[in-house]
Amino acid sequence: MNLTWLLYHSGAGSFGVFSCVLDGVERQQSHRAAYRFVPRHSDELYLETDDPVLLLKQSEDLWCQGYNMRTGTTGIFPAFYAVRLPTDTIQAAKDSSIEKFLVRFLGSVQVPIHKGTDMLSSAMQKVACNRRLAAQPPSACVLEVSVRGVKISVQDQCHSAHRGDQCFHFFQLKNISFCGCHPKHSKYFGLITKHPDQQRFACHVMVAETTLHPLAESVGRAFQQYYRENIGYSCPTEDIFIE
Repeated sequence: MNLTWLLYHSGAGSFGVFSCVLDGVERQQSHRAAYRFVPRHSDELYLETDDPVLLLKQSEDLWCQGYNMRTGTTGIFPAFYAVRLPTDTIQAAKDSSIEKFLVRFLGSVQVPIHKGTDMLSSAMQKVACNRRLAAQPPSACVLEVSVRGVKISVQDQCHSAHRGDQCFHFFQLKNISFCGCHPKHSKYFGLITKHPDQQRFACHVMVAETTLHPLAESVGRAFQQYYRENIGYSCPTEDIFIE
């Protein structure tokens, strides 16, 4: 079972930038499906809302040819069924200093609120129950943490002929609302992300053999650096000395 299946069949969109290896080259999504599109002809592309789409060609008749990075299929669809990702979102996925952590990906679930240890613990329990019901071992996963965001790379066991065996999701720090380890079982780590356009949230859960506190601390350092570089300097303060 792969990351894509878990995200979309659990009712939780990734809310990040999706990418995968196509013909040996890593490609990032350019668009996101805004609506569900059900094909009427064999050359049309099936889309679910929030599907990651790589736009290949746009015709003057307002139809596009695209690649659905979730399903690994290519076809045409009406142009207004997909929206372009903001340029800063795509650029943020290309990063500098990175810390890497090897974990196992348990799954994702949509959550009603964007923060809180209780919310995180509840989501972890639900994801763990879903994993047991699925009777599938968790996939190997690499988390890359930087000041730009968090990249989740999961071994994809359901890839197409053109897509490689790795699929990725990238979350900008500004779209990560809460993260941390389980308060009693620190080998579980959760990351709550926000939908870029709507008030919807999803929690992504990982597990390891030992404590994941170093991962939580790494994300914390990334947030501190992000604050210094993007907020601290945009709202400078002056020291006031009283003699």
